[in-house]
Amino acid sequence: MGRIIPSVTVLLLVFLTSKAFEIEITPEDNVAAQIGDKLELTCSTIGCESPSFSWRSQLDKPLDGSVNSKGNRSILTMDPVGFGNDNEYLCSACCDNVKKEKSIKVDVYSFPSDPVIVISTPLNVGEKASITCMVPKVYPSERLKMHLDKDGSVLETKEFLEEESTETTETKSLTLTFIPTFEDIGKAITCVAELPIDDMKFEPKKRQTSQRLSVNFGPQNTNITVSPSNTTMQGETLMLTCSTTSNPPARIVWRKELEDSSVQHIIDNDTLIIPHAQMSDSGLFICETINDATNKTERTTVVISVQDGPRNTTVSVTPSATVKEGGAVTMTCTSSGNPAPKISWTKHLISGVSQFLSENATLTINNVKAEDLGLYQCEGVNQFGREKKTVDLIVQVPPQNTPELISPSDNVDEGENITIMSTTSSNSPPQTVPQKIHLSNTTILSSQNDTSTLYRVIKNYTDIYLVAYNETGNNTDVIEIAVVEMVKERDYVIPVIVVLSCLSPMAIPALAILVYMSRKAKINGSYNPVNTPKPNV
Repeated sequence: MGRIIPSVTVLLLVFLTSKAFEIEITPEDNVAAQIGDKLELTCSTIGCESPSFSWRSQLDKPLDGSVNSKGNRSILTMDPVGFGNDNEYLCSACCDNVKKEKSIKVDVYSFPSDPVIVISTPLNVGEKASITCMVPKVYPSERLKMHLDKDGSVLETKEFLEEESTETTETKSLTLTFIPTFEDIGKAITCVAELPIDDMKFEPKKRQTSQRLSVNFGPQNTNITVSPSNTTMQGETLMLTCSTTSNPPARIVWRKELEDSSVQHIIDNDTLIIPHAQMSDSGLFICETINDATNKTERTTVVISVQDGPRNTTVSVTPSATVKEGGAVTMTCTSSGNPAPKISWTKHLISGVSQFLSENATLTINNVKAEDLGLYQCEGVNQFGREKKTVDLIVQVPPQNTPELISPSDNVDEGENITIMSTTSSNSPPQTVPQKIHLSNTTILSSQNDTSTLYRVIKNYTDIYLVAYNETGNNTDVIEIAVVEMVKERDYVIPVIVVLSCLSPMAIPALAILVYMSRKAKINGSYNPVNTPKPNV
């Protein structure tokens, strides 16, 4: 019995020792390793402090990794994971002639990042464009699925099952061609990529990227607002604001159309301020909105009317305000204001009443008469006020109605004095000059205040006549004076002094000469001006 017990004990110890020696690999299940990442497979034992480890791959391919064994643990490191690591690995551990083995399957894949959305060109409303979704470095790419959607609605899908499998990572893409509309503005476009490999455990198997659509469009609904109003009074401040809808925001340029139809640049801004508006600020203002991204432009206009009480009213007269009877005269009235003043013409009568003449800016009088002279008034009127301008029309009339008064009579004795008084009417004031005409020459006597005096007349003083004239014309009246001859010694010389004096400075100027020839067969005589010294007898 003593010999049997030790043998049983040894066998029992051997059995217990072999039962306790175990091997395990972590991770425990098959591994999905992403290409480019780091993977560690750990082989460890239980029941043996210093086992010997070895690693090998299926079909004895290269491990494509490094082994580090220490104590009861051995680590196979793959850094980075490559296509050669897509294999089944076997870990062997030996302890006291006991060998344990365990295997693990490594599947490699590549799905490292989210999709990328690329827009080929800037999106413009109404213009053909494309959106491309790209998934970089995919393996196995034939298992990839992609789709594009907008706000949850699928627009385009694509699968790659029919493509040949290769041991390489690939970038796969999906392209959508479409024409953007206004409804697309701000909508989210989403690219979804899936790598649905059921027998591989990795996350994520689905990746997606979203991007809001920025759709460019040219200026739309451009509008101008004017404060306080596009019709304003002179001196007020105007603010013109131009607004538009555009993406990207449009540049705004203000311009003004000039009288010659050319366009003047004013400012690059959405707001134009006109302080102290003047009449010259009236006109057509243009707001031009420009989208440089779409090369689109939109214009809108507003008419600014700066209003005022008529002013700067003037009258021009052609040929002049002084016109001869029978001629023609044109009076033209101009007045500034906004709205344009209404023009009217009136004439101030002697009675003090104003006589309406015309509502035309131009007043023309043909065949001017004496009664047309007077004060003419032009008036410019609009709803903001009125302004008047007058012109004094002078009508030049030739002398007329030239009566004479002879004192004491037209039949006198030699040696008496005779006074001739003349009155005439004309415009401008006339001049009156008594004349005696010889057969050989004409003698003009001086006069003062339309009065001429003949002193100590002799027989030869017969046939005196009167002339009235001005720059317009003349009027002549003939008078005859009979001098009764007195018998005197022929040695005596009787000087005659003629005094002419003008009594009526306000008479209308005119000179006319009519010659009245003496009915006598022979006329002898002489005149002496009033200021001439008397000759000796």
